[in-house]
Amino acid sequence: MKCFILILFALCWGNISAQKKSPLMHIEPPNWWAGMEHHQVQLLLHGTNIREDSISIPGLPILEVKRTSNPNYLFVTIETKGRNPGMYPIEITRGKKTIASLSYELKEREYQSKERTSFTSSDVIYLLMPDRFANQITGIDTYPGMAEPANRSLPGGRHGGDIMGIMDHLDYIKELGATTIWTTPLLEDNEPTYSYHGYAQSNLYQVDPRYGSTSWYKELVREAHRKGLKVIKDEVPNHWSSKHWMMQDLPTQDWIHQFPTFTRSSYRTSTQMDPYATEMDKRASEEGWFDNSMPDINQSNPLVLKYLIQNTLWWIEYAELDGLRVDTYSYNDKHAIAQWTKAIREEYPNLNLVGEIWMHDQAQISYWQDNSPIGALDQYNSHLPSVMDFTLHDAILLAFNERNQGWDQGMVRIYENFVNDFLYANPNNVLIFMENHDTKRFNEYCPTLQDYKLALTLIATTRGIPQIYYGTEIGMKGSKDVGDADIRRDFPGGWETDPQTAFYSEDNPLKKHQKGRTSDQEAYFQFTKKILNWRKTKEVIHKGQLIQFVPQDNCYVYFRVLEGQKVMVVINNNVVPTTLKLDRFREVLGNAGSGKEVLSGSPVYLNVPSMEVGAKTALIIEVQ
Repeated sequence: MKCFILILFALCWGNISAQKKSPLMHIEPPNWWAGMEHHQVQLLLHGTNIREDSISIPGLPILEVKRTSNPNYLFVTIETKGRNPGMYPIEITRGKKTIASLSYELKEREYQSKERTSFTSSDVIYLLMPDRFANQITGIDTYPGMAEPANRSLPGGRHGGDIMGIMDHLDYIKELGATTIWTTPLLEDNEPTYSYHGYAQSNLYQVDPRYGSTSWYKELVREAHRKGLKVIKDEVPNHWSSKHWMMQDLPTQDWIHQFPTFTRSSYRTSTQMDPYATEMDKRASEEGWFDNSMPDINQSNPLVLKYLIQNTLWWIEYAELDGLRVDTYSYNDKHAIAQWTKAIREEYPNLNLVGEIWMHDQAQISYWQDNSPIGALDQYNSHLPSVMDFTLHDAILLAFNERNQGWDQGMVRIYENFVNDFLYANPNNVLIFMENHDTKRFNEYCPTLQDYKLALTLIATTRGIPQIYYGTEIGMKGSKDVGDADIRRDFPGGWETDPQTAFYSEDNPLKKHQKGRTSDQEAYFQFTKKILNWRKTKEVIHKGQLIQFVPQDNCYVYFRVLEGQKVMVVINNNVVPTTLKLDRFREVLGNAGSGKEVLSGSPVYLNVPSMEVGAKTALIIEVQ
């Protein structure tokens, strides 16, 4: 491992050293690939007073040179179609003098777009925050040139988690039964404070050096693939960091949305589809800054949009990614983000993208999914394959926390959420979750193991793509009322000095001073492991038809059915045992006489009048 790390450091510093030989400060994208569907590449060149300079690239035809009001930029569109992999010389001249000579590389693709797989409803996504997961390389926790030093005693500070820490615990994620990893952003965030979350990116082609390097990131993805795991990148096209190098020298004045004084977004993204909305209200939502450290990017500028498309394509190709989660999707210019999404999918037809549509109405969420019947009413199609089911998230937090059994309370909330699936073009390609890095921690709000078992059973067996949040599987808590840092606590055992680890059932074999999981953590972990690993091979869960019955007495019953396979799920959210009269379910059960309960392994008799279900108990029955 030490040898491998030294090699990666050498590669990283070698690349930086090579870049210093050129008088150009930036050229982006730093390379491209031969044979890409996106073959007309817009090069951004940034250097002092280069606007009127001439450029030649023998072997790569120049289709257009775009000059802006800023004398420090050239936008040069080149043709790569039919060109072979290799190094192509670039020469920049000022009058008769050559001021820069460098090479641009067209790489050979590792594999073609159509060969790529992506995450689907057969997967379970494990969401983690790199800074809070595990620290392996302490020497990069505080890094030269990066504004915020490591300070683990500061809840909202940088704590030192890194790429190697994730890589060291891939086996843990695999043992748990998750199949796909979604990390919050790993790119450079050089804000002076609160930079650990990574959503204020200051360089879109550079991994934050406190996490490692671009080479480390690529190796993380490859190592995950070796272990049968997929990796999703968190993409942020809506806003950048105020410390991004372009913010100090804007290519065009309309590269970002600007106002006479700082203007925060209204966050009313419902204005994007409101047929009665004023232009002022639309602008307040879409063009306002997400935060004072996050300038809002103007995707309606064609140069900006091309830059964003190419940056995303570059990372997918470079790191061999398996999918994208797109942050604040509905805050973008809706027509520009649709073009961005379409361009990604044209290059990678099999790639799944899930957008953060943080709304509380199914029709409004559906609007943003590809081929949405709701979007069609507005003659709009985002081309976005997947959206996040925030209404189910809302229902989960309420249903498993309230003890009343009113007409519209308890498990009826879950039932009613799925009633509205007719609004979605593809409800099976919707991301479902009980919590994430921005919401209340489920285990804080619903604090018993019994509640957790009910909620996890639900998201593991209903339609859609389940996502769990790091630490939930060991009962981790945290209060949103205290602050975001409290719902983003360090994973126990991820740091050398931690006295206890939740990565191991028993004492850490590598760090003898670390005790293993507590009995409570073990109970959460073992339940999660059992249900997620069972789910891996169950096509009836991945693709089967969902058939649900109206809940009675806070007890919810539904089936997944596929080509003769049937799974019956019972979620009794009642604080007392419930008697299920089985005749009610005969429409789906047919003549089935028995089944096996997955969680206990016990036989279940279905040819009897009724069945007792314990209080706060979930059953998963494979019908035989």
